[in-house]
Parts: sequence; C-alpha cells; structure tokens
Amino acid sequence: MQTIATTTYQNWNSVILESAFVRVQLIPELGAKIVSLQNKQTGKEWLVDAGRRQLMSRPYGYSFGDADMSGWDECFPTIDPCVALGYGEGVLPDHGEVWSLPWEVDLFDHSICCQVKGMARPYVFKRTISFVDDHTLRLDYEVRNTGSDAMSFLWVPHPQFIVNEPTRIMLPSNVEELRCVYGAKEHSAGISYDWKELSIIDERQSGDGSKFYYEGIQHEGWCGLIGEHSGDYLKMEYDSSKTPYFGLWIDRGIGNDRNVITLEPSIGYYDRLDRAIANGTAQAVLPNQSWQWSLLLRLGSKGNEQAF
Repeated sequence: MQTIATTTYQNWNSVILESAFVRVQLIPELGAKIVSLQNKQTGKEWLVDAGRRQLMSRPYGYSFGDADMSGWDECFPTIDPCVALGYGEGVLPDHGEVWSLPWEVDLFDHSICCQVKGMARPYVFKRTISFVDDHTLRLDYEVRNTGSDAMSFLWVPHPQFIVNEPTRIMLPSNVEELRCVYGAKEHSAGISYDWKELSIIDERQSGDGSKFYYEGIQHEGWCGLIGEHSGDYLKMEYDSSKTPYFGLWIDRGIGNDRNVITLEPSIGYYDRLDRAIANGTAQAVLPNQSWQWSLLLRLGSKGNEQAF
C-alpha cells in the first residue's frame, strides 16, 4: 500500500509519500528539498536534518554553505558559481539556482510532481517521485527549454546522507582511484587516491571536507552506502548514457555539524557549467525541447546486502 499525505515539517507545508517500507518527505517551498528519507523497517533516517541551523527560505544567490545544510537538494544548472555562455553576464549562484526557489507541486494518486521556472534564462525543471516497488523510489527528471536559444546545463543531486555509524561507500568494481577536485586538509586537488583508502567514513569530525570524481565516463550506473554495524543500505541506479559522470562529496565537519556523504551521479564534468561547456560534457537542449533522466533509489537492511 502506497499513500500520499500533506502535513508540516518544522512549520513548513510538506508532502509525504510512503510505502510499507520507505517514507520520503519534501518541502515544495524550499526548493522541493527532500527533508526525510526513512527505512520504516529499521527506523534508519538517511538524510541529515538542519540541526542547530534554521530551516528557512533563502534569497536568490545565497551561499549554499551558509544555509541549512540538510536534506536532498537539486543542483542545476551548475554547482560552483560561474558565468556561463547563454546565461547572460550575471554569475550563476552557488549550487545552482533551483535549490533556493519555491517549486510548484502537483499530487497524483501515486506520485509527487514538483517543478520550478528558471531565473537566469527561460526553462522549467521538473522532478517526479514515485514508487517502483515498496523498497524502491523512482525520481524522474525533466528540463524543458522554453527559450529561443539552445541551453546547456550541468546537474547533480545533492543528498546529504548522515553518517551515524561507520558507513561504507559502495561503487562498481572497476573503480580503483578517485581524483580529488577539492581538498581542505587530508586530500589535495589534482591528486588521485586509492579508492580503498576512501571507502569507509565514520562519525568522527575533523573539520575536513573533500570532493572527488571518477575520471572519465562511469559505464556502470550505480553507487550506494551500507552501514557497517546495522547493515542498513541505500543504492542508487541510473542510466549512465544519460548520467555518465560520478562525483563524491565527503564532509567531516567543514560545512556540517555531523559527517555526511553526498553521492552525485552527474550530468557534466565537473562542478562548473562554464567548465563543462568548454570540455564538451554539458548537456544541451534545443528551444522547445526537453531532456529527461531518472534515478532509482532502493533502501534495504541487513540480510539484503546482495543488492551490491
């Protein structure tokens, strides 16, 4: 049995979609932020909450790192601020523009559809969440170019998965190294690191933070997390022909007051739209056309590790 209900979350209007095993909650007014992703069987909450930070609306162009640092946001059409071809002379905001905008929401019998209109140029960005089965969510994305010129974009999801036990990052067997593109303390940008050294993150904070990418196209479209003690797991699956790159953000206290892992299947390489346009990895959409892609998100628990 799958149900949809409207409710509130910290005084914000929210929507809950749930099955017998999975519960997901989002706030349309806050960039359609997913504030909760829960395994109902075990009580495992996967997304970090705002903690001491205030969950509130932020003005366009606000620094993402100064906001609530919680939940799951969408980064579009860039991650890092930049000036990009086709977007005028203004700087595209930190983590893109859609996370700080209120989205429209439509509720259907078995799905939640949220959409938002672009500010820097005319487009509509849409995300629809539904269940494939009681353990598996499907997130369908679409961007429609409503302008008169071709539009390039970069996209990543930004789910801040909380580390409340030693957590193993699961990647395809062909991954041997990840290249650091941002490092604060332990890692240095431009250096590739042995994947085995990065794959387990515990709860201890060090004030560090690092961003990594798999160099080149990742042909096996999946990634995931599994708790070393509980066996609770999460697995993302996606079509690598449409989402060909993979990024990984690990925050050990540089931005958040609890450790988080962010899995980022990516359209465009990497982080800045102007860079992705220059290296040919940005996706282009012609006028009055659209581009679609999707993610599957499966939650499970100990005894079901064969998912990996």
